[in-house]
Amino acid sequence: MPEGDSIWRAAAELHKALAGQTLRSSDFRVPRFATLDLAGWTVSEVVPRGKHLLMRLLAPAEAAPGALTIHSHLKMEGSWQVYAPGGRWRKPGHTARCVLRTATADVVGFSLGTLEVIPTPDESRVVGHLGPDLLGPDWDAEEAVRRLRTAPDTPIGVALLDQRNLAGIGNIYRCEACFLAGVHPAAPVSAVPDLAGMLTEAKVLLEANLGPGRRITRRTGLPGVRGLPRPGYWVYGREHQPCLRCGTPIRRAALGPASGLEDRIIYFCPKCQPSPPADATEIS
Repeated sequence: MPEGDSIWRAAAELHKALAGQTLRSSDFRVPRFATLDLAGWTVSEVVPRGKHLLMRLLAPAEAAPGALTIHSHLKMEGSWQVYAPGGRWRKPGHTARCVLRTATADVVGFSLGTLEVIPTPDESRVVGHLGPDLLGPDWDAEEAVRRLRTAPDTPIGVALLDQRNLAGIGNIYRCEACFLAGVHPAAPVSAVPDLAGMLTEAKVLLEANLGPGRRITRRTGLPGVRGLPRPGYWVYGREHQPCLRCGTPIRRAALGPASGLEDRIIYFCPKCQPSPPADATEIS
C-alpha cells in the first residue's frame, strides 16, 4: 500500500496538472457516481491527508455556489496517472475508475480502493478520524504520542499503522523506524523508551523521500566494508541479509493473532532490536 510520501508526490503531480483547470468532462466508473457530470467545475487544489487524496472543485460561475471533493484512497493497487489530452493509457482501460479531462491533461484513476464525491464541508466524515499527518501542516508530535499511549499494550508496529494515531506510516516506514529506534515492532507501546524520538525519525525518513527517485531510508553505508549494497533500506525486505550495523542476519516475522494483523510482515535485526514477544511468529 502506498505510504504518506507516495501520496504526497501523487497529490503534487495532480495539483500541478489540475489546479485552476476547468473540467471538460468527467467519467466516474463506479455505480454510485456513474451519472455524475462535473463538466464546467474548476479544480481549486489537490491535497494529501495521510494516505488519502482530496481533489477539491468549485461550481461553475453560472451555477449556485458550491464545492465538492473527489475523495480517493489507493489501497494496494490504485494509482492516479496524468496524460496529455488523448494520450494512450499505460494501464488497462477496464481498471479505470475515474477519468477527468481538461484542456491540458487527461487524469485517470486506476483500481482505486475508495472513490467518492462529497461536499467539501463534509471532508471530516472521511478523514476526520485520522491522527496528525507526519507530512501535513497539522503535524503535532505531542498529540501523536498521546494517542499512541492510550493503548500501552498494543504492539508498536500495530500502533504505528493505525492511522487514527498518526497518519502516513505504512509497513516500510514502521519497520525502518523501529529498527532505528532499536525496538522490535512487536514490542508494546509501553516498552518504547522514546516515542517522540521514533516519530521524529519517521518524519525525517518520509520527508527525505518527497523528491524524485526510488524510496530509500539509508543513504550511506558503513565505511570500509567491501561489497556493501547500494543505499536502500535498513531492514525492510532484507531477510537473511546481514544487518548493516552488526552483521546479524535480518529476520522476517508475522505479528501474532493478538495484533489482528497476521498477514502483515515485519523485518528486524534480532541483535539490534529486542527479542520479539511470544505473539510474533517468526516465518523465516
